[in-house]
Amino acid sequence: MRLEMGHIYIRDIQFAAESKIADGVLYVSEEALKAVVLEDEKLKSVSFDIAKPGESVRITPVKDVIEPRVKVEGRGGQFPGVIAKVDTVGEGKTYALKGMAVVTAGKIVGFQEGIIDMTGPGADYTPFSQTLNLVMVAEPVEGLKQHDYEAAVRFAGFRVAVYVGELARELTPDEVKVYETPTMMEGLKLYPDLPRVAYVQMLQSQGLLHDTYVYGVDAKKILPTILNPTETMDGAIVSGNCVSACDKNPTYVHQNNPVVEDLFAQHGKTLNFVCQIITNENVYLADKMRSSDWTAKICKMLDLDGVIVSQEGFGNPDTDLIMNCKKIEAEGVKTVIITDEYAGRDGKSQSLADADVAANAVVTGGNANEVVILPKLDKVIGTLDYVNKIAGASEDTLRPDGSLEVELQVITGATNETGFLKLSAR
Repeated sequence: MRLEMGHIYIRDIQFAAESKIADGVLYVSEEALKAVVLEDEKLKSVSFDIAKPGESVRITPVKDVIEPRVKVEGRGGQFPGVIAKVDTVGEGKTYALKGMAVVTAGKIVGFQEGIIDMTGPGADYTPFSQTLNLVMVAEPVEGLKQHDYEAAVRFAGFRVAVYVGELARELTPDEVKVYETPTMMEGLKLYPDLPRVAYVQMLQSQGLLHDTYVYGVDAKKILPTILNPTETMDGAIVSGNCVSACDKNPTYVHQNNPVVEDLFAQHGKTLNFVCQIITNENVYLADKMRSSDWTAKICKMLDLDGVIVSQEGFGNPDTDLIMNCKKIEAEGVKTVIITDEYAGRDGKSQSLADADVAANAVVTGGNANEVVILPKLDKVIGTLDYVNKIAGASEDTLRPDGSLEVELQVITGATNETGFLKLSAR
């Protein structure tokens, strides 16, 4: 598959009577945005705000972050199976609005929502302090079940992102990048001496409110599957889950997965990027065994030399991660795993809930239990009503002076397990 990704850089966002993009500025009609959201009768009301890097603004509770895009050539549209029809994506031409994001927020459903600070020490831990954020805060109708509200807000965010992305259809990109992978046989002929490498991405799917959608199908219902990595880049995977904010993969991360980007950068140079393999994270032991068996089987069938495995979440998914690692290694395929750690506030506890000697090549996104103090900011988009309940907070989180004492867990993207984060290690 060959995908051309056109980048259109957004330098500012402003509300206006008419929605358009001109000279790098996104002008959006708030009334038009509201109409897009309130197409769903499950949502009673919605408001929009804009948060810019460096402003004294806190956004909470954050649900998802989405990059607006538009498909201008080739099969399919944005978010196939969710918004667009179920066509295979990953080829043709897509434009992405870089430097901005649609952020969805609203009444808390699961306790694992997040915070984005646009300035101060909290901004140092989230990549989304550097994006121009169009923030959507939606309220449900009375009596709506929690999971129905959560899905309604998520899907409304996708519709808003599609509406905004469509404004770029007739523009000329500031930059164009081309991503292309050959077929299996072509790859063998083109790169006979390069190691065959794949990316195994574990998708969060552990029960209600832990949803990830692949072409519109909840990942709970899938068996390990081969994707061309350009499909992921083109919107085939979207987030719908309420795992801890620090290591959640918002839709923006799926669209801009750094593992995929880095493997493409080395493709045909130091390695042959064969494919992406997606698998799920399960609740029951039998399901964990089935999915990890299938993942290892696919790696063997593809005659891979190495894989990178990333997980989403912590605790129970650590078992899926280690199962995948040791079974793939047992097939003679070298494995590197990407995770984060929950080592306690003092850093002295066991970092992962599971371990194995096969997991001897590990990349970590940091200790999510590390405590930080977030000062009071001038403006809150959303509400602080739930800030003491978010995973990584406590009943004493909101202090009398308005500052927050929290673990990194509460900060969206702080310890992301694809490497889409600002922490590093020496």
